Amino acid sequence: MCDKQNLEFKGLVALVTGASTGIGAQSAIAFGSRGARVLVHCNRSRDRAEAVVCKIRQAGGQAEIMQSELSTHEGLESLIVQLKESGEAPDILVNNAGSLIKRTRILEFTPALWEQVFMLNMTSAFFLTQAVLPGMIAKGRGFVVNVSSVAARNGGGIGASAYATAKGALSTMTKALAKEFAGQGIRVNAVSPGTVDTNYHRNFSSPEILDGVAKATPAGRVGQPREIADVITFLCSEQAAFIHGQVIEVNGGFLMA
Repeated sequence: MCDKQNLEFKGLVALVTGASTGIGAQSAIAFGSRGARVLVHCNRSRDRAEAVVCKIRQAGGQAEIMQSELSTHEGLESLIVQLKESGEAPDILVNNAGSLIKRTRILEFTPALWEQVFMLNMTSAFFLTQAVLPGMIAKGRGFVVNVSSVAARNGGGIGASAYATAKGALSTMTKALAKEFAGQGIRVNAVSPGTVDTNYHRNFSSPEILDGVAKATPAGRVGQPREIADVITFLCSEQAAFIHGQVIEVNGGFLMA
């Protein structure tokens, strides 16, 4: 059941992209269990998104799925159309969908792959934010959290150059949005995870790489999706009322400012 002592997002609509697994799934569940109506976005993993919706409903929350491929302009437009047709006006937007697509060394990149990586990690986040901002402005309230990456600050591993560059742009975009819309009651921030125990790293990192990261992290381990989701929900809470345009590093001390 929902925690009746903590329904801080009751009456709000939260759209979480890439919410079928990992950080997105945990964020969707966290918002739903605290009273928000959650739009659970997914691409191919609809069955996993349905499991997330089920967990939210079991906790007493409300949720539905929106499916689209955000690495293409057509997929982005499809999601925006779904939002318009549903009549939902998100109060909270978590731009979490992202991937490096595949590890590719710089000399092997094609323009098409570069564009696909940027579309998924940066461009879709910009235009989806643009699409929901008018509704937030009309209400005089809104929350946008972009999910960046430690790669935005250290360039990422070999083969992740486009991903790291796109995430760097996402972090910068966060600050630009915050400057423009803070005066209209909209808080825009970002969370920058380090290495987290998700399918992303199972797909793109070897056990040896993950073991090396854990040993190089003062906390002595990689992160858990829920630990990132906790920061995302915090940034949308009243406890973060005076936080604007920040990129919060959550990496166990792996990279310090």
